[in-house]
Amino acid sequence: MGTDDDRVAVKVHLPRWQKQRWVENADELNMTQSEFIRSMVQAGRREIVVSGGDPETHSGDGNPGGNDLEERVLAVLRESSEHLGWDALVSGVTDDVEDRLEDCLERLQETNRIKYSGRNGGYTLTNVERQ
Repeated sequence: MGTDDDRVAVKVHLPRWQKQRWVENADELNMTQSEFIRSMVQAGRREIVVSGGDPETHSGDGNPGGNDLEERVLAVLRESSEHLGWDALVSGVTDDVEDRLEDCLERLQETNRIKYSGRNGGYTLTNVERQ
């Protein structure tokens, strides 16, 4: 069995312009593409902003995630009696995301803004929301 630090590849399909934008953003932040994407996914799951150039995904305060994230990381580490890898820390600071997402999806379906299609394997906007 693997450790918390085992890495696996994830394949994502996106428009070419978006990939280029992510490459530029990663370069601006002196990060690899993997580091950038991993940090943006986790930041998005926690509604955290990262300082840097793009106003759509960044704030200018120079304190990514603020002290709240720091305190959550410290709390997760305090609760553990051993060293924690990246995945364990991510899990510890994002523990309520799945419940929040499920509640959000239920609300959006109840208000007819999105719908789920088992046949197509996912959620999509309704015609009401596309207008």
